[in-house]
Amino acid sequence: MFDASSRHYETVASRREFLTRTGAGFGALALHSLLVQDGLAAGGSSEGVPGGAPNPMRARSGHLSPTARSVIFLFMDGGPSHLDTFDRKPAINQFAGQPLPKTIERVITPMGVSENPVLASQRKWKQYGESGLEISDWYAHVGEHADDLCVIRSCWADGLNHVGSVCQMNTGSILAGRPSLGAWVGYGLGSENENLPGFVVLLDNDKEPPGGNRVWGTGFMPATYQGTRFRNGQTPVLHLSPPAEIDGLQQRSKLDFINEVNRKHLRTRAGDSELEARIASYELAFRMQAEAPAAVDLTQETSETQESYGLNNKATAAFGRNCLLARRMVERGVRFVQLYSGSGSQWDAHTKIEDNHGRLCKSTDQPIAALLKDLKQRGLLDQTLVIWGGEFGRTPMSEKGDGRDHDPHGFSMWFAGGGVKGGQVIGATDDFGLKAVERRAHVHDLHATILELMGLDHTRLIYPHQGRPERPTVNEGQILDEVFA
Repeated sequence: MFDASSRHYETVASRREFLTRTGAGFGALALHSLLVQDGLAAGGSSEGVPGGAPNPMRARSGHLSPTARSVIFLFMDGGPSHLDTFDRKPAINQFAGQPLPKTIERVITPMGVSENPVLASQRKWKQYGESGLEISDWYAHVGEHADDLCVIRSCWADGLNHVGSVCQMNTGSILAGRPSLGAWVGYGLGSENENLPGFVVLLDNDKEPPGGNRVWGTGFMPATYQGTRFRNGQTPVLHLSPPAEIDGLQQRSKLDFINEVNRKHLRTRAGDSELEARIASYELAFRMQAEAPAAVDLTQETSETQESYGLNNKATAAFGRNCLLARRMVERGVRFVQLYSGSGSQWDAHTKIEDNHGRLCKSTDQPIAALLKDLKQRGLLDQTLVIWGGEFGRTPMSEKGDGRDHDPHGFSMWFAGGGVKGGQVIGATDDFGLKAVERRAHVHDLHATILELMGLDHTRLIYPHQGRPERPTVNEGQILDEVFA
């Protein structure tokens, strides 16, 4: 007969107790880690974060049903000419060498009200896809994806120079001090991968864009949400592997001690977001040692894939590498990836636009087309919003005989994937491409639409700052409903 008093096991009252007792308690450690990750328990490495949330970058739902999970923003730094890429204007060739007709409204440029003669475009144009979108020969590879593109030809902004305009296209304001769009996305949605940054920035050279790293910064928000710049070349992230003589336990113990000291320091300095971000960055760096080496290892890609992105061609290698890295980032759950082409205002073609844009378009055309094709083949384009554009466009009038001046009054950008209705044009500039005249789309409208695609209502995405409910679109912005599929 079975004697209950002689049993050699104990009953447990709950699953939590079972996890605590099983395997010397390691089950409970795993449970606690998951609770911390979801923000349901306090974690040793996440004390002191804003608002008392244990993990400020934990994944969370937005206000709306999203059509995009990630953003890849292809930023042409310096201002690409819409007149020579995505907005054909036959009138500039008809009136080449003559002043603008009196019927065209004059606008302010950095050089004042320009009376310079009209400069012809030397481009050849072609209608692509079933939609028949007209795209110039500078973007012939991208043209093969015309039916995925939603070209917004009526964009406009407030800045005249690069510093203010790059700042506005990234933060919504021509004045420094506001969070970048990528930071707002991280603040609203967190990250889907705790082992990689939620916001990654990739430059194609060693020069920073005008305004420096503040254009991917957080302004008045906690520094935790700022963009993480990856290096150029074969080693985008340094020191991913600890020295051979240091094992994982030593590394973990060292990090715990540093964080303990930092948290003790932070308790006397509440609200120091730089220190909060530093604590979080130590933890992220430790976790990245497990996943980032594989994420940035392009040798894992087939030779065909590398060739399609142009990695074997000096002209396309730098931007192609970044486009391939961007695809690897979004497939691993990174929310926002921003790629700069010609970082340091290299698209700024005040003179010799043929040489300048010819080189830069060649460096970006094949990689961008490969990115769109690769995302689609992998089933990622439907959930990844790809954006192309710069801080402004360029004027139809010449500058120095063979260049074009800044034009924030009317320029083009395009969206693809992520719930966007492709194969269409939204808005228009006047006959000379100088000013947006139909369905005008301000930077705030563009940002509001991008956030909406990500499932965030720009009027409800609020960060309280000095008694003000701050919003990403500075209390402005209208959704471009035509963008949505």
